[in-house]
Amino acid sequence: MRIVVQRTKYASCVVDNKITGKIDLGYMLLVGFKEDDTIDEINLLVKKVVGLRVFSDNEGKMNLSIKDVKGDILAISQFTLYADCKHGNRPSFTNAMKYDKANEYYSIFCKKLEDDGLKVEKGVFGADMKIELLNDGPVTIILDSEEL
Repeated sequence: MRIVVQRTKYASCVVDNKITGKIDLGYMLLVGFKEDDTIDEINLLVKKVVGLRVFSDNEGKMNLSIKDVKGDILAISQFTLYADCKHGNRPSFTNAMKYDKANEYYSIFCKKLEDDGLKVEKGVFGADMKIELLNDGPVTIILDSEEL
């Protein structure tokens, strides 16, 4: 499982000219699953996202979590995080989890974040989404369950 975490001042997702999710201060998460991911990876990365301390404290140090700053999350499904570009110029997505299971895991991931007390806005799984955000910092962190 991979997540690209972007600290934002605001972020939104539009599908078919309608806003499906919108936040102010918080994280915009691009979330991808590989074929052999399990619920264990979801639990691990939920804990990591919730505990990540990348918001500035009163001294300007990145020392506060999303809960500390009362931030929200915009979670976007992103199968292209598992693009394989080793052979040629056209990416292969054979390592990405299949559609139905990935949709289920995306829902579970978002629900676990909500169960942890966070407000989670969402994109539309599998849709052509237009994402707008103001990356604050910029701060962008890549979390990969294989590296934790």
